[in-house]
Amino acid sequence: MNSVFLLLVVVLIAIAFVFILPPLWRKQPDLDVDLDQRNIQIAQHRLAELKENLRSGGLSQRQYDEQLADLEQALSDDLDIQSKVSAVSTQSRWIIYVLVIALPLLAGTLYWTLGNYQAVSHSAEMAINTDAIKMAEINKMVNGLAEKLKNNPGDAQGWLMLGRSYDVLEQHAQAIEAFAHAYQLLGDQAEILLLYADALGYVNDRSLIGKPSELIFKALALEPDNMKALWLGGMAKAQEGDAVTATRLWKKLESLLPPDSEYQQEIQGLLAKLASESPDALAQSEAEPVAAVSSAAITVQVSLAPELIKSAAATDTVFVYAQALSGPKMPLAIVRKLVSDLPITVSLNDTMAMMPTMKLSNFSEVKLLARVSKSGNAMSQAGDLIGAINQVLLTDKNTQHIMISDVVK
Repeated sequence: MNSVFLLLVVVLIAIAFVFILPPLWRKQPDLDVDLDQRNIQIAQHRLAELKENLRSGGLSQRQYDEQLADLEQALSDDLDIQSKVSAVSTQSRWIIYVLVIALPLLAGTLYWTLGNYQAVSHSAEMAINTDAIKMAEINKMVNGLAEKLKNNPGDAQGWLMLGRSYDVLEQHAQAIEAFAHAYQLLGDQAEILLLYADALGYVNDRSLIGKPSELIFKALALEPDNMKALWLGGMAKAQEGDAVTATRLWKKLESLLPPDSEYQQEIQGLLAKLASESPDALAQSEAEPVAAVSSAAITVQVSLAPELIKSAAATDTVFVYAQALSGPKMPLAIVRKLVSDLPITVSLNDTMAMMPTMKLSNFSEVKLLARVSKSGNAMSQAGDLIGAINQVLLTDKNTQHIMISDVVK
């Protein structure tokens, strides 16, 4: 049995004996003598009163004799009771020895039968078991949410919550699927783009090159001061070997972080590493302004004609995109939204290009389109709802208004 447990038991029993034994052991004769003397004095005082009443004529001789007999009997009874109490008190000391032996024996027997002395030494194991129970409960809740979303796939916030939950559980492959659903439903929002990119990076052995980088720079176009976007953008560029852009992004992030904070010190360490590996990167980044994305952008406001509202479901996909006036019809920049989001204002820019060689900044004029897709397919199909502006200059910084008012034949 654990020595700590034994020591604890001994101390507790000793404390109990401190309270129980002294009153039982303490001698009572002195108290009994005091009580006898007091009773005798009271009887003597009463006897003097009776004699005085007899002498003054307040009592007859017969009354005096009767009260005297009562007084003698009462005194005799009091003295007899006290002697018995004293005897009992003296004889009751045997209980002390019974308690000293029986109490520890009884406590030990009960604990050996009902208790678990190993719990004292297995506290760490119990803590681990508790953590395992909590993790099992979390997994159960996450699995429950996943089942609900199978029956309600249009719950964008539910998919976002599920993705975050999988991230916490380090189940990144499942997180990617959840974030992909949220992205499809909510479109280009910085938070979703970054969560999606981060999960893709984990699965891809922490590499952000490719689709994760594309998502990150879309988020950076939407929120240029987003610290997570700056961090991931710098990491993506560093992995691509673009030390100059990585340095620019991380220097901007450094300026936004609290001075002397742990995160700022970490960024400073990464900048120092980049400077040592690419000495020219720091000079170039200081010579050029911070520009994570191209300045080529078009602001577009999209709405649905009142007569077509009944023809579109709230969960239908809306594509807002720019095309070249001639040549391939591949979108130069594209945003995905839902009919429920309309009316909406979006910004089309180079980060939304489907190919690096086909982007807004390569053209001076473009065509703008907004289309409601019943199937969610990027390719136009009969029955889709559409609106367009046939010619827009990229130098025009005014908001362009598209009314979706036609049906694709």
